[in-house]
Amino acid sequence: MSAIAHYLQHLAAERRLSPHTVAAYQRDLANLVRLTGDKPLAELSVTDIRGAIVKLRSQNLTATSVARQLSSWRGFYTFACRRLGYAGNPCTGLRPPKVAKALPQVLSPDACTQLLDVSADNEALVSRDRAMFELFYSSGLRLSELTGLDLNDVNLQAGEAQVTGKGRKTRIVPVGKQALEAVRAWLTHRLPLARDNSPALFISQRGSRLTPRSVQLRLDRWALRAGLGQHVHPHMLRHAFATHVLQSSGDLRAVQEMLGHASISTTQVYTHLDWQHLAKVYDQAHPRARKKS
Repeated sequence: MSAIAHYLQHLAAERRLSPHTVAAYQRDLANLVRLTGDKPLAELSVTDIRGAIVKLRSQNLTATSVARQLSSWRGFYTFACRRLGYAGNPCTGLRPPKVAKALPQVLSPDACTQLLDVSADNEALVSRDRAMFELFYSSGLRLSELTGLDLNDVNLQAGEAQVTGKGRKTRIVPVGKQALEAVRAWLTHRLPLARDNSPALFISQRGSRLTPRSVQLRLDRWALRAGLGQHVHPHMLRHAFATHVLQSSGDLRAVQEMLGHASISTTQVYTHLDWQHLAKVYDQAHPRARKKS
């Protein structure tokens, strides 16, 4: 059995990867063989792997695609060194090409208003959904943070909520006036639905804590009903919160704190979005930027 066949068997039997994923690894390794001129895999050097990467880039593949193939090759050699007696891993120390960070999708303030002002039939569910979506946009919550909220986490008098984010870290976030009103309205409908003294703020018709998937489906349904003409996921409202607050205040540190980012570099992606907004304003407003008709 060839080294590649051993590795693919390991992926399928021991790591229990899907046939589709195993087939992707097989294609990547077959590509490595082709790019290195059928030189035995056990004899490939760092220079050979680097040359294969150069050839991939010359084929106009995206940085993401090249990075994925290098990852497949590195995984194969790690296995081969441990289980097949290969002398070394020629992928060690090689960095994949830098993948450009995709800017997050953001709804405009008008789109957010259109979404949050939508009406529907079931009063209790509408009240709950509006409270959830208002909180997403008002406080920049992650999906897991919203579904993890308990009744005592929201202080209606103080206008704030305590959320538990990544790494079980807690933080206090402000809750806007409209979100507070929406939560109050939902609480009047929640009591008849509650079962077994559930502490969850947002519950289903059966009285159990809402799952993240349920929230995703409800939000997407609202977006379609609102006529936005696009699918909307919860993180888009978090992105909208961050972008709109940054555009209004310019305070990156405050946005970092409210989002619960450990590093300011994570928050800085919103400065790029803000620059896009400013560039559009410039193009529309500056007399030297407007095209002559």
